[in-house]
Amino acid sequence: MAFKTLYDLVRNSIDRFSEKVAFTMLDGEEVTFKEVGTRIEKIQQTLTSAGLMPGDKVALYSSSMPNWGVSYFAVTMSGMVVVPILPGFSGEEVEKILEHSESKALLVSDKLYSKIPKEAIDKLNVVIRTKNLKVLAQTVKGEGATAVPKPEELAAIIYTSGTTSSPKGVMHTHESLALHADLCQKLFPIAPEDSFLSVLPMSHVYECSLGLIFPFSQGVPVFYLDRPPAAAALVPAMRRVKPTIMLVVPLIVEKIYRSQVRAKFTSNKLMAAAYRLAPIRKLLHKIAGKKLYQVFGGNLRFLGIGGAKLDATTERFLVEAGMPHGIGYGLTETAPLLAGALPMKKEVGSTGPAVPYVELRLDNINPKTRQGEVVAKTPCCMVGYYKNPEATAEVIDADGWFHTGDLGEFDSQNRLHIKGRLKNMILGPGGENIYPEDIECVLSEHDCIEEALVTEQQGRLVAFVHFNAEKLEQQIADWRAEWKTKQEALEAKSKELCTEIKGFVNQKVNQFSHLTEVIELKEEFIKTPSMKIRRFLYNNLKNLQQIKDGKGTVTM
Repeated sequence: MAFKTLYDLVRNSIDRFSEKVAFTMLDGEEVTFKEVGTRIEKIQQTLTSAGLMPGDKVALYSSSMPNWGVSYFAVTMSGMVVVPILPGFSGEEVEKILEHSESKALLVSDKLYSKIPKEAIDKLNVVIRTKNLKVLAQTVKGEGATAVPKPEELAAIIYTSGTTSSPKGVMHTHESLALHADLCQKLFPIAPEDSFLSVLPMSHVYECSLGLIFPFSQGVPVFYLDRPPAAAALVPAMRRVKPTIMLVVPLIVEKIYRSQVRAKFTSNKLMAAAYRLAPIRKLLHKIAGKKLYQVFGGNLRFLGIGGAKLDATTERFLVEAGMPHGIGYGLTETAPLLAGALPMKKEVGSTGPAVPYVELRLDNINPKTRQGEVVAKTPCCMVGYYKNPEATAEVIDADGWFHTGDLGEFDSQNRLHIKGRLKNMILGPGGENIYPEDIECVLSEHDCIEEALVTEQQGRLVAFVHFNAEKLEQQIADWRAEWKTKQEALEAKSKELCTEIKGFVNQKVNQFSHLTEVIELKEEFIKTPSMKIRRFLYNNLKNLQQIKDGKGTVTM
């Protein structure tokens, strides 16, 4: 059933699945759909007692827990507007969001509360603790009100993490968010017998839409961890929950592949040589896939991957391993899905065709490459950026088409292939289009590289790489025979690897995509709260030597 407001969607699920468990904190509480309704009423009473009215903004800054979803629904069902804030935002960023959004109330978890400046807290009508829904601070007492929202009314303002600029507030209506749940059900139907394990920040639209609103609409329980999803906590959780559905970002599966799969199959020269042979590689991947499936709990029928581009070698492994994975493409502005590739219907490198309700086309197509900007029309599109009509007009044209800023192409079966961001594209000396993401995919094939980024520096193509510490150590196992200290050995081996990697890449890419230099980063790349590299920091480096010395982060 398609709903046009979150109010109707949530009310239907509370009534229909009342005795079922909606949310579970692993090693903690279970919350039924009926109890969700009770807690929603409690939050609404607290908000209205602090004078809040329909249309008022309420920020939600919390770690993942059952009461995150309860809080989100309590605000939106009251006719107020929820402002989800990523846990990775700093206190200063949160303060700016609270001010920009004009939030009058805040729902916050304990650890994050301590990050917010007192001055920002003092400006709010009321602050509610998400753990137990008790009031932490209240400056206003008065009689507010709630109202049943209409489809076209604002439900949420989502502040993007932004890899190149300051965050923008994406405005979504009840209809755009509620219809997205129906879109998901049409694309990949789920049933009350399914179960989700949530490991991503719930304030990210990807997890909120697909991992909260969608399962709640179908009476499907969601399990949460009480700690970050590092391997030590995640692996036993998956074995206990045995989820049928999980949503992850590429970084998670890429690390699993590189550290657990490729590392084992390239541990010595003989194995590495055998692994390069396609028939042997496919057999090894199939064996590894069976083991990995059990690590995920043995019941998985959908591993959703989205939020960024998945590198080709990891994707090839997932296909050859028989992992039931799907890849989605979308943006915060589109709630998010625009295209999706389902398990067992995948083509490596493709995000699949347009999903239900969505139309896709390419604008400004290059006749040589057949690539153009991906443009979408969807009922799940935002109405605009909050208080920023100029930025809204730049991405939504007069006919209602949303311009994604992504370069893509369609194959013969109308499957979308994303090539990269328009603003990331580098113009070669002969007018060639160079996509750094393509070069980064080649870099990711090298065993010693943990992460990589390609940028233009003064007309030269430069790759920044962060090495896998364990692999680097293996390279200097006999360092005493050649160097005085281990540190000296590491420095020498790093320089040698940078030269090797430059040749490794330049043999595999076209001539105008050749790297001029490969530079090691001592520290991991600086990332957004949604785990995307902040590219703009590395596009404006003034002193490359500082990066080589591991001091570059101080000058960005």
